[in-house]
Amino acid sequence: MIRVLLACALGALALGGCRLEPSAPAEATGSADAPVPDPPVVAGDTVRVTPERAAVADPPIPAPPAVTASGWALPVVGVEVGDLVDTFTAARSEGRTHDAIDILAPRGTPVVAAAPGTVQRLFTSDKGGLTVYVLGEDGRAVHYYAHLDTYAPGLAEGQRLARGDHVGTVGDTGNAVPGNTHLHFAVWTIEPGASFWDGEPVNPYELLTE
Repeated sequence: MIRVLLACALGALALGGCRLEPSAPAEATGSADAPVPDPPVVAGDTVRVTPERAAVADPPIPAPPAVTASGWALPVVGVEVGDLVDTFTAARSEGRTHDAIDILAPRGTPVVAAAPGTVQRLFTSDKGGLTVYVLGEDGRAVHYYAHLDTYAPGLAEGQRLARGDHVGTVGDTGNAVPGNTHLHFAVWTIEPGASFWDGEPVNPYELLTE
């Protein structure tokens, strides 16, 4: 079980960590044989993650993830429901709210899929660092994992994930305060046919603690 010194952690976040605005990577177009275009470089985004970069480390997953009464898995292995803090409405710069929760854990702690779905994008951004966008099986809920240290080996766009499948490891990439390793976990819903990065935020704390 991972125990978090909440006062120190929240203090670090207040100093400017995790001011995250997920960028809008481009959706794939064209035939299956056509090359997939790179996402746009917008608002500090850097480069698209390559398959070589995705296959970096393979830390063991020590135990099946904890599954809540709502059917969602806690996305950081070793974390318990009582370790979670609701930072969904916490203030961020420029008058924004967090629209996510931060789950603190040591660097390299396995991150797993909170719910089944299909990987839409692997993307790296100045704000989010190494990120993963997963579209849920209902085609409407998007699960967003950010500040990762590494991706799971071979993780790829279009890959189907079961609940509990390895996504990556906890880190402090992007604009997280150095050393304040945590998973930025967000969920939003989209309308049918809408871009997967643009939706209505849903409080993941409530999904994980129900």
